[in-house]
Amino acid sequence: MKLLRVDTIEEARQKLLDCAGHWKLPLESLDLTQISGRILAEDLYSPEDIPGFRRSTVDGYAVISADTTGAGESLPVFLKCAGTAEMGKAVDFSLQRGECAYVPTGGMIPDGADAMVMVEYTEALDREIAIYESAAVGSHVVRIGEDVQKGTILLRRGTTLGSQESGIMAAAGITQVPVYIPLRITIFSSGDELVAPSAIPRPGEIRDINSISLGSLAKRSGYQLLASQTLPDKEDALEQAIQNAMSKSDVVILSGGSSQGTKDMTEQVFSRISKPGVFTHGLAIKPGKPAVLAYDKVTDTILAGLPGHPVSALIVFRVLLSWLFRQLTGQKEPMFIPAKLSVNLAGSPGRTMYQPVSLQPHNAGYLAQPVFGKAGMISTLTKAEGYIIIDMNKEGLREGEDVQVFLWDDV
Repeated sequence: MKLLRVDTIEEARQKLLDCAGHWKLPLESLDLTQISGRILAEDLYSPEDIPGFRRSTVDGYAVISADTTGAGESLPVFLKCAGTAEMGKAVDFSLQRGECAYVPTGGMIPDGADAMVMVEYTEALDREIAIYESAAVGSHVVRIGEDVQKGTILLRRGTTLGSQESGIMAAAGITQVPVYIPLRITIFSSGDELVAPSAIPRPGEIRDINSISLGSLAKRSGYQLLASQTLPDKEDALEQAIQNAMSKSDVVILSGGSSQGTKDMTEQVFSRISKPGVFTHGLAIKPGKPAVLAYDKVTDTILAGLPGHPVSALIVFRVLLSWLFRQLTGQKEPMFIPAKLSVNLAGSPGRTMYQPVSLQPHNAGYLAQPVFGKAGMISTLTKAEGYIIIDMNKEGLREGEDVQVFLWDDV
Protein backbone atom coordinates (compact mmCIF):
# COMPACT_ATOMS: atom_id res chain seq x y z
CA MET A 1 0.00 0.00 0.00
CA LYS A 2 1.21 3.48 -0.87
CA LEU A 3 1.62 5.58 2.28
CA LEU A 4 0.43 9.17 2.40
CA ARG A 5 3.15 11.78 2.64
CA VAL A 6 1.36 14.34 4.68
CA ASP A 7 1.69 18.11 4.82
CA THR A 8 1.07 20.21 7.89
CA ILE A 9 -1.74 22.73 7.64
CA GLU A 10 0.85 25.51 7.32
CA GLU A 11 2.59 23.73 4.44
CA ALA A 12 -0.68 23.04 2.62
CA ARG A 13 -1.79 26.65 3.06
CA GLN A 14 1.48 27.96 1.67
CA LYS A 15 1.15 25.67 -1.35
CA LEU A 16 -2.39 26.94 -1.90
CA LEU A 17 -1.11 30.51 -1.86
CA ASP A 18 1.73 29.61 -4.22
CA CYS A 19 -0.95 28.52 -6.70
CA ALA A 20 -3.71 31.06 -6.05
CA GLY A 21 -1.86 34.02 -4.56
CA HIS A 22 -1.74 35.74 -7.95
CA TRP A 23 -5.53 35.73 -8.27
CA LYS A 24 -6.92 39.25 -8.52
CA LEU A 25 -10.48 38.90 -7.41
CA PRO A 26 -12.80 41.03 -9.55
CA LEU A 27 -14.83 43.77 -7.93
CA GLU A 28 -18.31 45.09 -8.38
CA SER A 29 -20.06 48.17 -7.05
CA LEU A 30 -23.34 47.47 -5.27
CA ASP A 31 -26.06 49.64 -3.85
CA LEU A 32 -26.03 49.97 -0.08
CA THR A 33 -29.17 47.83 0.13
CA GLN A 34 -27.47 44.86 -1.59
CA ILE A 35 -24.23 44.42 0.36
CA SER A 36 -25.24 42.28 3.34
CA GLY A 37 -22.73 39.46 3.82
CA ARG A 38 -20.35 40.70 1.09
CA ILE A 39 -16.66 41.54 1.60
CA LEU A 40 -15.47 45.14 1.27
CA ALA A 41 -12.85 45.36 -1.48
CA GLU A 42 -11.27 48.73 -0.66
CA ASP A 43 -10.64 50.92 2.37
CA LEU A 44 -13.46 53.45 2.71
CA TYR A 45 -12.77 56.99 3.91
CA SER A 46 -15.43 59.27 5.30
CA PRO A 47 -16.23 62.10 2.87
CA GLU A 48 -17.58 64.28 5.69
CA ASP A 49 -17.70 64.83 9.42
CA ILE A 50 -20.25 62.78 11.33
CA PRO A 51 -22.18 64.52 12.76
CA GLY A 52 -21.90 67.64 10.63
CA PHE A 53 -23.27 69.87 13.38
CA ARG A 54 -23.26 69.90 17.18
CA ARG A 55 -26.08 67.68 18.41
CA SER A 56 -27.80 67.14 21.72
CA THR A 57 -27.97 63.64 23.17
CA VAL A 58 -30.83 64.57 25.51
CA ASP A 59 -34.10 66.44 25.55
CA GLY A 60 -33.43 69.67 27.45
CA TYR A 61 -31.87 73.09 27.39
CA ALA A 62 -28.67 74.28 25.76
CA VAL A 63 -26.72 76.49 28.16
CA ILE A 64 -23.44 78.27 28.67
CA SER A 65 -21.88 76.06 31.34
CA ALA A 66 -20.44 79.02 33.27
CA ASP A 67 -24.01 80.28 33.82
CA THR A 68 -24.92 77.09 35.72
CA THR A 69 -22.08 77.13 38.25
CA GLY A 70 -23.43 76.34 41.71
CA ALA A 71 -26.90 75.38 40.50
CA GLY A 72 -28.68 72.69 42.51
CA GLU A 73 -32.05 71.50 43.74
CA SER A 74 -32.23 74.07 46.49
CA LEU A 75 -30.57 76.91 44.60
CA PRO A 76 -31.43 77.04 40.89
CA VAL A 77 -30.15 79.56 38.39
CA PHE A 78 -32.62 81.39 36.18
CA LEU A 79 -31.92 81.82 32.46
CA LYS A 80 -33.88 83.57 29.73
CA CYS A 81 -35.12 81.24 26.97
CA ALA A 82 -33.76 82.67 23.72
CA GLY A 83 -35.58 80.24 21.43
CA THR A 84 -36.26 76.66 20.41
CA ALA A 85 -34.30 74.37 18.08
CA GLU A 86 -36.53 72.54 15.59
CA MET A 87 -35.65 69.07 14.38
CA GLY A 88 -34.32 69.00 10.84
CA LYS A 89 -33.71 72.74 10.74
CA ALA A 90 -30.65 74.89 11.29
CA VAL A 91 -30.64 77.10 14.38
CA ASP A 92 -30.47 80.75 13.29
CA PHE A 93 -29.67 82.31 16.65
CA SER A 94 -26.86 82.12 19.19
CA LEU A 95 -26.77 82.30 22.97
CA GLN A 96 -25.46 85.14 25.06
CA ARG A 97 -24.60 84.96 28.78
CA GLY A 98 -27.74 84.45 30.84
CA GLU A 99 -29.62 82.71 28.02
CA CYS A 100 -30.64 79.17 27.20
CA ALA A 101 -32.53 77.42 24.40
CA TYR A 102 -34.74 74.36 24.23
CA VAL A 103 -33.19 71.55 22.12
CA PRO A 104 -34.82 68.12 21.57
CA THR A 105 -32.74 64.94 21.44
CA GLY A 106 -30.69 64.98 18.24
CA GLY A 107 -31.38 68.65 17.63
CA MET A 108 -28.83 71.29 16.63
CA ILE A 109 -27.20 73.19 19.49
CA PRO A 110 -26.98 76.97 18.93
CA ASP A 111 -23.65 78.76 18.78
CA GLY A 112 -22.50 80.08 22.13
CA ALA A 113 -23.87 77.10 24.08
CA ASP A 114 -21.34 74.54 25.33
CA ALA A 115 -23.51 72.12 27.36
CA MET A 116 -26.97 70.63 27.74
CA VAL A 117 -29.11 70.22 30.85
CA MET A 118 -31.72 67.45 30.79
CA VAL A 119 -35.31 68.69 30.90
CA GLU A 120 -35.83 66.69 34.13
CA TYR A 121 -33.52 69.17 35.90
CA THR A 122 -35.31 72.29 34.66
CA GLU A 123 -38.58 74.09 35.22
CA ALA A 124 -40.27 76.49 32.81
CA LEU A 125 -41.55 79.65 34.52
CA ASP A 126 -43.30 82.65 32.95
CA ARG A 127 -40.34 84.16 31.12
CA GLU A 128 -37.43 82.19 32.50
CA ILE A 129 -36.14 78.65 32.85
CA ALA A 130 -35.04 77.44 36.27
CA ILE A 131 -31.93 75.24 36.03
CA TYR A 132 -31.48 72.82 38.95
CA GLU A 133 -28.18 71.21 37.87
CA SER A 134 -24.67 72.46 37.21
CA ALA A 135 -23.50 71.49 33.72
CA ALA A 136 -19.89 70.81 32.77
CA VAL A 137 -18.50 71.88 29.42
CA GLY A 138 -19.55 69.35 26.78
CA SER A 139 -22.23 67.64 28.87
CA HIS A 140 -24.68 65.74 26.60
CA VAL A 141 -23.18 67.35 23.49
CA VAL A 142 -21.83 65.48 20.44
CA ARG A 143 -19.19 67.61 18.74
CA ILE A 144 -18.81 68.01 14.98
CA GLY A 145 -16.87 64.97 13.74
CA GLU A 146 -16.89 63.31 17.18
CA ASP A 147 -18.37 60.12 15.70
CA VAL A 148 -16.28 60.11 12.51
CA GLN A 149 -13.93 62.79 11.22
CA LYS A 150 -13.78 63.68 7.54
CA GLY A 151 -10.96 61.84 5.75
CA THR A 152 -10.52 59.12 8.35
CA ILE A 153 -10.90 55.39 7.72
CA LEU A 154 -14.56 54.46 7.89
CA LEU A 155 -14.18 50.73 7.13
CA ARG A 156 -11.20 48.63 6.10
CA ARG A 157 -10.82 46.26 3.18
CA GLY A 158 -11.80 42.75 4.13
CA THR A 159 -14.68 43.80 6.37
CA THR A 160 -17.72 41.54 6.19
CA LEU A 161 -20.56 43.96 5.64
CA GLY A 162 -23.58 43.79 7.91
CA SER A 163 -26.17 46.05 9.48
CA GLN A 164 -23.75 48.22 11.46
CA GLU A 165 -21.49 48.75 8.46
CA SER A 166 -24.47 49.67 6.30
CA GLY A 167 -25.53 52.14 8.96
CA ILE A 168 -22.23 54.00 9.14
CA MET A 169 -21.96 54.17 5.35
CA ALA A 170 -25.49 55.57 5.17
CA ALA A 171 -24.51 58.18 7.78
CA ALA A 172 -21.57 59.21 5.58
CA GLY A 173 -23.68 59.38 2.42
CA ILE A 174 -21.94 56.41 0.76
CA THR A 175 -24.49 54.57 -1.38
CA GLN A 176 -22.30 52.60 -3.81
CA VAL A 177 -19.91 50.10 -2.24
CA PRO A 178 -16.98 48.20 -3.85
CA VAL A 179 -17.17 44.51 -2.92
CA TYR A 180 -15.41 41.35 -4.06
CA ILE A 181 -17.15 39.10 -6.54
CA PRO A 182 -17.16 35.66 -4.89
CA LEU A 183 -14.87 32.91 -6.12
CA ARG A 184 -16.73 30.32 -8.20
CA ILE A 185 -16.90 26.82 -6.76
CA THR A 186 -18.34 23.50 -7.92
CA ILE A 187 -18.86 20.65 -5.47
CA PHE A 188 -19.10 16.94 -6.28
CA SER A 189 -19.81 14.07 -3.90
CA SER A 190 -18.66 10.65 -5.12
CA GLY A 191 -19.95 7.25 -4.07
CA ASP A 192 -22.02 4.44 -5.55
CA GLU A 193 -23.90 4.31 -2.26
CA LEU A 194 -25.06 7.93 -2.37
CA VAL A 195 -28.61 9.00 -3.19
CA ALA A 196 -30.29 12.40 -3.14
CA PRO A 197 -31.55 13.73 0.21
CA SER A 198 -35.11 13.48 -1.12
CA ALA A 199 -34.76 9.77 -1.96
CA ILE A 200 -35.67 6.78 0.20
CA PRO A 201 -32.39 4.85 0.57
CA ARG A 202 -32.41 1.14 -0.16
CA PRO A 203 -30.31 -1.19 2.00
CA GLY A 204 -26.65 -0.23 1.57
CA GLU A 205 -27.47 3.28 0.32
CA ILE A 206 -27.16 6.55 2.24
CA ARG A 207 -28.33 10.08 1.54
CA ASP A 208 -25.68 12.48 0.25
CA ILE A 209 -24.72 14.85 3.06
CA ASN A 210 -21.54 16.45 1.76
CA SER A 211 -22.79 18.20 -1.37
CA ILE A 212 -25.43 19.96 0.74
CA SER A 213 -23.35 20.76 3.83
CA LEU A 214 -20.23 21.75 1.87
CA GLY A 215 -22.33 23.91 -0.44
CA SER A 216 -23.80 25.75 2.53
CA LEU A 217 -20.36 26.24 4.08
CA ALA A 218 -18.93 27.43 0.77
CA LYS A 219 -21.58 30.13 0.43
CA ARG A 220 -21.07 31.25 4.02
CA SER A 221 -17.32 31.40 3.37
CA GLY A 222 -17.79 33.79 0.45
CA TYR A 223 -17.91 31.46 -2.56
CA GLN A 224 -20.47 31.43 -5.36
CA LEU A 225 -21.79 27.89 -5.64
CA LEU A 226 -22.13 27.11 -9.34
CA ALA A 227 -23.35 23.55 -8.89
CA SER A 228 -23.33 20.57 -6.53
CA GLN A 229 -23.80 17.04 -7.78
CA THR A 230 -23.53 13.41 -6.72
CA LEU A 231 -21.35 11.20 -8.94
CA PRO A 232 -20.78 7.42 -9.06
CA ASP A 233 -17.38 5.91 -8.31
CA LYS A 234 -16.42 5.64 -11.99
CA GLU A 235 -13.20 7.22 -13.15
CA ASP A 236 -14.49 8.34 -16.53
CA ALA A 237 -17.56 9.98 -14.98
CA LEU A 238 -15.47 11.73 -12.32
CA GLU A 239 -12.90 12.88 -14.84
CA GLN A 240 -15.44 14.24 -17.31
CA ALA A 241 -17.46 16.08 -14.66
CA ILE A 242 -14.39 17.65 -13.04
CA GLN A 243 -12.93 18.74 -16.38
CA ASN A 244 -16.20 20.39 -17.35
CA ALA A 245 -16.32 22.20 -14.00
CA MET A 246 -12.69 23.37 -14.29
CA SER A 247 -13.52 25.46 -17.34
CA LYS A 248 -15.84 27.71 -15.34
CA SER A 249 -14.80 27.32 -11.69
CA ASP A 250 -12.00 28.75 -9.57
CA VAL A 251 -12.24 25.82 -7.16
CA VAL A 252 -13.57 22.31 -7.73
CA ILE A 253 -14.31 20.08 -4.74
CA LEU A 254 -14.63 16.30 -4.82
CA SER A 255 -15.59 14.70 -1.50
CA GLY A 256 -14.96 10.99 -1.10
CA GLY A 257 -12.33 8.96 -2.89
CA SER A 258 -9.29 10.61 -1.34
CA SER A 259 -7.89 7.85 0.89
CA GLN A 260 -6.06 4.66 -0.14
CA GLY A 261 -8.97 2.26 -0.70
CA THR A 262 -9.39 0.24 -3.88
CA LYS A 263 -12.08 2.56 -5.24
CA ASP A 264 -10.40 5.81 -4.19
CA MET A 265 -9.47 7.49 -7.44
CA THR A 266 -9.21 11.19 -6.64
CA GLU A 267 -5.42 11.45 -6.81
CA GLN A 268 -5.23 9.53 -10.10
CA VAL A 269 -7.98 11.62 -11.70
CA PHE A 270 -6.50 14.93 -10.48
CA SER A 271 -3.05 13.91 -11.74
CA ARG A 272 -4.37 13.14 -15.22
CA ILE A 273 -6.45 16.27 -15.75
CA SER A 274 -4.28 18.93 -14.12
CA LYS A 275 -0.78 20.27 -14.68
CA PRO A 276 1.42 20.56 -12.66
CA GLY A 277 -1.10 18.46 -10.74
CA VAL A 278 -1.28 17.14 -7.19
CA PHE A 279 0.82 19.03 -4.66
CA THR A 280 -0.63 17.66 -1.41
CA HIS A 281 -1.87 14.14 -0.67
CA GLY A 282 -2.53 13.87 3.01
CA LEU A 283 -2.73 16.37 5.85
CA ALA A 284 -1.21 16.06 9.30
CA ILE A 285 -4.57 16.70 10.95
CA LYS A 286 -7.28 14.70 12.70
CA PRO A 287 -9.86 14.32 11.32
CA GLY A 288 -9.15 14.96 7.65
CA LYS A 289 -5.84 13.23 6.92
CA PRO A 290 -6.73 11.80 3.46
CA ALA A 291 -7.15 15.12 1.63
CA VAL A 292 -5.82 15.85 -1.87
CA LEU A 293 -4.93 19.24 -3.34
CA ALA A 294 -4.01 19.93 -6.95
CA TYR A 295 -3.64 22.87 -9.32
CA ASP A 296 -4.20 23.22 -13.05
CA LYS A 297 -2.24 26.06 -14.61
CA VAL A 298 -4.16 26.04 -17.90
CA THR A 299 -7.57 26.71 -16.35
CA ASP A 300 -6.07 28.36 -13.24
CA THR A 301 -8.17 26.09 -11.03
CA ILE A 302 -7.63 24.66 -7.54
CA LEU A 303 -8.82 21.05 -7.14
CA ALA A 304 -9.54 19.74 -3.66
CA GLY A 305 -10.33 16.16 -2.75
CA LEU A 306 -11.95 16.03 0.67
CA PRO A 307 -12.65 12.99 2.84
CA GLY A 308 -16.05 11.40 2.44
CA HIS A 309 -16.80 11.57 6.17
CA PRO A 310 -18.89 14.74 6.72
CA VAL A 311 -17.07 15.96 9.82
CA SER A 312 -13.68 15.54 8.17
CA ALA A 313 -14.82 17.18 4.92
CA LEU A 314 -16.24 20.24 6.66
CA ILE A 315 -13.18 20.73 8.86
CA VAL A 316 -10.76 20.44 5.94
CA PHE A 317 -12.84 22.92 3.94
CA ARG A 318 -12.77 25.37 6.86
CA VAL A 319 -9.05 25.21 7.55
CA LEU A 320 -8.02 25.39 3.89
CA LEU A 321 -10.65 26.83 1.54
CA SER A 322 -12.44 29.18 3.93
CA TRP A 323 -8.96 30.32 4.98
CA LEU A 324 -7.91 30.84 1.33
CA PHE A 325 -10.82 33.19 0.62
CA ARG A 326 -10.07 35.17 3.77
CA GLN A 327 -6.44 35.55 2.68
CA LEU A 328 -7.33 36.73 -0.81
CA THR A 329 -9.84 39.28 0.46
CA GLY A 330 -7.94 40.62 3.46
CA GLN A 331 -10.39 39.35 6.09
CA LYS A 332 -9.49 38.91 9.73
CA GLU A 333 -9.08 35.45 11.18
CA PRO A 334 -12.13 34.10 13.03
CA MET A 335 -12.59 35.15 16.64
CA PHE A 336 -12.64 32.59 19.41
CA ILE A 337 -14.35 32.22 22.77
CA PRO A 338 -12.03 31.50 25.72
CA ALA A 339 -13.10 28.53 27.82
CA LYS A 340 -11.87 25.92 30.27
CA LEU A 341 -11.64 22.31 29.14
CA SER A 342 -14.10 20.15 31.07
CA VAL A 343 -12.10 16.88 30.99
CA ASN A 344 -8.66 15.50 30.21
CA LEU A 345 -8.36 15.14 26.44
CA ALA A 346 -5.77 13.09 24.57
CA GLY A 347 -4.18 14.63 21.51
CA SER A 348 -2.87 12.99 18.36
CA PRO A 349 0.92 13.48 18.35
CA GLY A 350 2.18 14.23 14.87
CA ARG A 351 -1.22 15.55 13.77
CA THR A 352 -3.04 18.78 14.59
CA MET A 353 -6.33 17.77 16.16
CA TYR A 354 -9.62 19.58 15.58
CA GLN A 355 -11.98 18.52 18.35
CA PRO A 356 -15.68 19.50 18.27
CA VAL A 357 -16.91 20.89 21.61
CA SER A 358 -20.08 22.19 23.15
CA LEU A 359 -20.06 25.26 25.37
CA GLN A 360 -21.51 25.13 28.88
CA PRO A 361 -21.87 28.28 31.03
CA HIS A 362 -19.55 28.06 34.03
CA ASN A 363 -18.95 30.74 36.65
CA ALA A 364 -18.24 33.91 34.64
CA GLY A 365 -17.17 32.02 31.50
CA TYR A 366 -17.57 28.71 29.68
CA LEU A 367 -16.60 25.08 29.89
CA ALA A 368 -15.64 23.36 26.63
CA GLN A 369 -17.11 19.84 26.61
CA PRO A 370 -15.67 17.52 23.90
CA VAL A 371 -18.30 16.00 21.60
CA PHE A 372 -17.31 12.60 20.27
CA GLY A 373 -18.77 10.63 17.39
CA LYS A 374 -17.82 7.76 15.16
CA ALA A 375 -16.70 8.37 11.57
CA GLY A 376 -19.49 9.57 9.31
CA MET A 377 -21.76 10.85 12.10
CA ILE A 378 -22.91 14.35 11.17
CA SER A 379 -24.67 14.74 14.55
CA THR A 380 -21.22 15.34 16.05
CA LEU A 381 -21.32 18.83 14.55
CA THR A 382 -24.93 19.65 15.40
CA LYS A 383 -24.25 18.86 19.07
CA ALA A 384 -21.21 21.15 19.13
CA GLU A 385 -21.04 24.94 18.98
CA GLY A 386 -17.49 24.86 17.63
CA TYR A 387 -14.09 23.23 17.93
CA ILE A 388 -10.76 23.54 19.69
CA ILE A 389 -7.33 22.92 18.19
CA ILE A 390 -4.70 20.72 19.84
CA ASP A 391 -1.22 21.30 18.48
CA MET A 392 0.48 18.36 16.78
CA ASN A 393 3.34 18.55 19.28
CA LYS A 394 1.11 18.15 22.34
CA GLU A 395 0.10 14.82 23.82
CA GLY A 396 -3.16 16.31 25.03
CA LEU A 397 -4.83 18.84 27.30
CA ARG A 398 -5.73 18.63 30.97
CA GLU A 399 -9.05 19.31 32.64
CA GLY A 400 -9.32 23.01 33.50
CA GLU A 401 -6.76 24.06 30.88
CA ASP A 402 -7.50 27.25 28.92
CA VAL A 403 -8.70 26.60 25.36
CA GLN A 404 -9.89 28.67 22.43
CA VAL A 405 -13.26 27.68 20.96
CA PHE A 406 -13.79 28.60 17.30
CA LEU A 407 -17.48 28.77 16.44
CA TRP A 408 -18.98 26.96 13.42
CA ASP A 409 -20.84 30.10 12.36
CA ASP A 410 -17.66 32.18 12.17
CA VAL A 411 -15.91 31.31 8.91
